[in-house]
Amino acid sequence: MVETPAHAIGPDVNSNNHILVVDDDPGIREVIGDFLSDHGYDVVRAADGRAMRAAMAARPVDLIVLDMMMPGEDGLSILRSLDPTTMPAVIMLSVMGTDVDRIVGLELGADDYLAKPCNPRELLARVRAVLRRRDERAAGATEPPMLHFAGWRMDPAARTVTDPDGAPVTLTSGEFRLLLAFAERPRRVLTRDMLLDLAWRGDGDSFDRAIDVQISRLRRKLARAGEEELIRTLRNEGYLFVPAVRRG
Repeated sequence: MVETPAHAIGPDVNSNNHILVVDDDPGIREVIGDFLSDHGYDVVRAADGRAMRAAMAARPVDLIVLDMMMPGEDGLSILRSLDPTTMPAVIMLSVMGTDVDRIVGLELGADDYLAKPCNPRELLARVRAVLRRRDERAAGATEPPMLHFAGWRMDPAARTVTDPDGAPVTLTSGEFRLLLAFAERPRRVLTRDMLLDLAWRGDGDSFDRAIDVQISRLRRKLARAGEEELIRTLRNEGYLFVPAVRRG
């Protein structure tokens, strides 16, 4: 972690956001925590998942900066244990920085990902962007309508999907966001970059492989014998959600 003087970026003077930094390295916890505190954020530090849960039980958390590689319960296990319907925003940090790490983190609901060591200024920019998107969604939040397509039913509010036989289908957080992006834009060609922005709003250079993996897995879960695929690949163009979608 490269320490950057606090005066390099102006403070978020109006920020009341509560950030939880979870890392087993006390030096990294101190650098990240102090830097974010210097820019107006209310920061609590935790050395492991147990301390993280205690901090979350004590008061609401807006964003978690979560280290992926920790002894014992690692960051992915911690992320997997969070309730996707109530979890705060999450930015993952990992010294590995591989595509597999990024894909798995995104599937489990992480909002962003940074390889370690990272510059605190870049982390601050990512924190601001993730919290801004969350606030924009909350400001415009209304109860989203049910989505019906080809016998399937999708409830964006409850984050559930039911197949034509009425059976619930289990999707990861990343798969659900991707299906929602398709269902809200039926019969339109969506490029990989568009899907990245709609489903994760992440860095296309970092996350482009996630689309291929997610669509492949999503297709398998939506496949029904003798029926047309719901997601069609258009060579050199992108992807198309085939069925019509009814709202309500």
